[in-house]
Amino acid sequence: MKVLLTGSKGQLGSALQAAVARFPQLSLIVTDVEELNITNRNEVMEFVELHRPGFIINAAAYTAVDKAEDERPLAELVNAVAVGHLVAAALPVGAYLLHVSTDYVFDGSKTTPYLETDPVNPLSAYGETKLEGEQAALSYKRGMVVRTAWLYSPAGANFLTTMLRLGAERKELKVVNDQFGSPTSATDLAEALLQIIAQIADAPQRFSHGIFHYTNAGACSWYDFAQQIMEKGNCPCRVLPCTTADYPVKARRPQYSVLNCEKIKNVYGITAPHWLEALSRELNGLNPKP
Repeated sequence: MKVLLTGSKGQLGSALQAAVARFPQLSLIVTDVEELNITNRNEVMEFVELHRPGFIINAAAYTAVDKAEDERPLAELVNAVAVGHLVAAALPVGAYLLHVSTDYVFDGSKTTPYLETDPVNPLSAYGETKLEGEQAALSYKRGMVVRTAWLYSPAGANFLTTMLRLGAERKELKVVNDQFGSPTSATDLAEALLQIIAQIADAPQRFSHGIFHYTNAGACSWYDFAQQIMEKGNCPCRVLPCTTADYPVKARRPQYSVLNCEKIKNVYGITAPHWLEALSRELNGLNPKP
């Protein structure tokens, strides 16, 4: 079964390429902007018609949350318009579309984990454009949205690699302690996406149109996450708590964006390890024991 992957150079795209070896029935068609510019409708239509994949995983996204406030047209093109191109191309070949979205579609006003059915109210241009992308994906009867949160991996620019770099450079640093979510390993998300595809490939009736949430289990603040990175990464840097108000940024973030992941467990039997377990595994991969 051929699976077209967009955004192959991102952290999720890289994790999917590593994980697919455990799914011998699946064959990835690996693309990033050089191989397939998803913002070009004609290019997308021709590429999908040529390769005729059974599935498309859209892991491409404009993710510069603060820059999106000034570059909204570009964010909208990548996060929303391009999803419409993928839908248009998927339809004639009957491909299933798995579109990856974000906790930033919520405003963070809840104090209990967000359900897929909870009202959305993004606070930023990034969140708004990602929501438009969701709507495009869901307009397709074979479209599925998988929302995740606080994604990280040992490669690329993300919270884990940033903390490890700063921890090596500084004696102490401040991290906000009043935003809460679930750190999610790109490795685990990649595994979940491929499990869903493998199940549908084996039994198409298992496809379920709609939205699913997937994160690692448990929740914490960014400060808690940073502390654990330093501790488990054997980094002597001291982490100090601060508030969001102490650390002003251009785009507003949801204060609480823990996602309820019961639906993906009930429909596809997929459960995620706790974020602390996943973090230990990823750090051990960075520093393998002799």
